[in-house]
Amino acid sequence: MGLVNVGIATLLKPTPSVATDPSIVVGASPSFEFGPQAAVPSAASTVVNQVSFLNPPSFSTSVPDLVPSPVSPIGDSSPTPLAPLSPSSNSTSSPSLDLEPASTRTLPSSPVTQPPPSHSQASAAMSDEFNALVHQGTWELVPPNACQHVIGCKWVFRVKRNKEGRVERFKARLVAKGFHQRPGFDYFNTFSPVIKPVTIRVVLSLAITQNWSIRQLDVNNAFLHGKLEEDLFMAQPPGFIDASQPLHVCRLRKSIYGLKQAPRTWFQELKSFLLSHGFQNSRSDTSLFIYRNGSDCLYFLVYVDDIIVTGSNPQLIDSLIQLISNTFSIKDLGSLTYFLGVNAIFTPAGLFLSQAQYIRDLLDKFGMAEAKPVSSPMATTPLQLHQGLKLSDPSPYRRLVGSLQYLNLTRPDITFAVNRLSQFLHAPSDVHMQAAKRVLRYLKGSIFHGLLLRRQPLSPLHAFSDSDWAGDKDTLRSTTGYLVFLGRNPISWKACKQKTVARSSTEAEYRALAAVSSEVMWVCHLLRELGHPVSSPPAVYCDNVGATHLSSNPIRRDKQGDLNETTVFHLKEDFSPLPLRTFSSAIPFAKSSSPLPQLELMAAGALCHQRL
Repeated sequence: MGLVNVGIATLLKPTPSVATDPSIVVGASPSFEFGPQAAVPSAASTVVNQVSFLNPPSFSTSVPDLVPSPVSPIGDSSPTPLAPLSPSSNSTSSPSLDLEPASTRTLPSSPVTQPPPSHSQASAAMSDEFNALVHQGTWELVPPNACQHVIGCKWVFRVKRNKEGRVERFKARLVAKGFHQRPGFDYFNTFSPVIKPVTIRVVLSLAITQNWSIRQLDVNNAFLHGKLEEDLFMAQPPGFIDASQPLHVCRLRKSIYGLKQAPRTWFQELKSFLLSHGFQNSRSDTSLFIYRNGSDCLYFLVYVDDIIVTGSNPQLIDSLIQLISNTFSIKDLGSLTYFLGVNAIFTPAGLFLSQAQYIRDLLDKFGMAEAKPVSSPMATTPLQLHQGLKLSDPSPYRRLVGSLQYLNLTRPDITFAVNRLSQFLHAPSDVHMQAAKRVLRYLKGSIFHGLLLRRQPLSPLHAFSDSDWAGDKDTLRSTTGYLVFLGRNPISWKACKQKTVARSSTEAEYRALAAVSSEVMWVCHLLRELGHPVSSPPAVYCDNVGATHLSSNPIRRDKQGDLNETTVFHLKEDFSPLPLRTFSSAIPFAKSSSPLPQLELMAAGALCHQRL
C-alpha cells in the first residue's frame, strides 16, 4: 500500500500558517511572460506604538473584550520594497534517509516546552497585526449612524510552531465576529474551494517522477487581500481606538478574518490574478491552476493561503513567484518540506510523506504517549451502536475521532477503522472509546509509517475495490472501500458505508466497483488536464466473480436495475474501442507473494493486517 517504515525528525486541518509582515508592499507588477500586468494601487501606511495592558492576554485563548487604549498615529511611513526572492535549489538534492525498520528505532523525545509569551511579546504581535491591516487599507473610519449594522471584533492569539514542534513566533489576529452578520444582507455566498488531497498526491507523483522543482509559498494575511462587495461596518479594534475619532466605526474595504465570506473573497482575488496572467482553471479541481507555454508547464495548487508550485522550468517558477510577490505579500519557503501539517522528505527512492509529529501531539494530548503499542488498528470483534455504557461527555471521543480523520492524508491503513469509529459520534460508549484508543496504540507502534511516492513510471493506472456484505450489524448495510494506484504510488483511497442495504454479496461488491470506477474516471480526466493522459484502459480488481461478470455483461443489468451502473459503463466508453479491464482476484486470500495489495475492509488479526 505504499507504506514504509522510515525514521524522521498536526487538529483537523491546522490553522493556516499565515505570517505577519508590518511592511506589506503593494505596487505595480513588472512585465513577465505570464500575460498583462495587474497593477494594484498602494495604500497609505500608519505605524502605531505598541500598547500595554494591565493584564496581558494569554496566547492560549481568545480575548473578545480588551479594555480600549487610545493610540494616536505617529505619522506616515512609505512602504519598503520586498527583497529579491532568491531561487531555491532543486528539491531532489535533499539529503537521503536510511530505511531502517521502525521497530529498531527509538522515538525522539517530545518537543521542549517553551515559556509563555511575555507582556511585550503580546503587545508586539498585536501592533504588527494592526500595522498590516492599516498598510493594506483594510478599512476607513466613518461616522456612525442608525442605518449601519456594526459587527464586533476581538483579538485571537496563537503560538506558531515549526515542524520540530518548537515555538517559532507568537501570533495575534484581529478577527471579526462573523456570527453578528446577517445572511442576505451582510453576506451571500460563502463557499471557498480547497485543493483535494488526491490532486496533491497526483501532482507530487508527476513532479517526483520527472525530477521537477517543487516550491512552497505562504501568503501573509491572505484574507486581507479579498475585496468586499457588501457594505460592512465593524467596531474599532480593542486597544487601538483612534483618540481623535473614538466613536467612529470601520467601513471595511477589504475582507478580514472572521467574516463569513472571507475565504471566498480571497480565493476569487487570487483566481482573477492567475487567470489574467495566462493560467487555466482546472475543471477536475477548482483549486488547481495550469499554465502552458510551448513545452513548459506549471501547476499551481491552492489550499487557502498555502500554495505549492511545480513545473518543468525552474526559471519560469522563479518568475512566477516574483510576479506574485509584487501583488501579494508572500513568503517563499523554498523546496517543499512541511505542507498542511505533513512532513515532506526527499529520498533517493522518491518523496516520503509523514505525519509523525502530528501523531506525537495526538498521543500527548490524549495521554497515550506511554501506551503499549498494538499491531492492528481494530480488534476482530465488530463494533455496534448499543455496546457498553454511554459516555456522559462525548466531547473527548469526538475530538479524538476528528483528529484521527486528518491522518487519512498519509495513512490509508487506518481508513476503515476511522470510518467505523465516525459512525458513533452521536452516541459513543466506553467500548467505542476503547476502540478509538486502540487506534492510538497502533499509531504509537507505527509512528514512522507514511506514504512513499516513488520515482518510477506512473503507468498503468489501476485500482482495487472491496466490500464487506452486511458488515454493519446495526443497519445490515455494507461498507465500500477502494484503493487507486498511479503506477506504484497510492493516490486515492476511501472507506464508507453504502447508502442502502445490499441483497447479496454480488450487489455489495458491484456497488463498490461502481464507486471505484467513478473515482478512476475522475483521475483520468485530471491526468488529461495535467497533460499526462492515460494511454491504456485502467485495470480495476475486485474479489467477486459475480460483480466482475455483471460489470462486463450489460445484458444482465436488469437483474440489478436499482444500481447506478452509469459510471462503470461510461468508463468503458471513455476508452472505446478498448474494453474496461476487470479482474477477479482472491484478495485478501491471495498468496503473500501476490503483487496485488488490497485495502483492509474488515477488522483483521495482527498477522493478516501486517500481510495486507
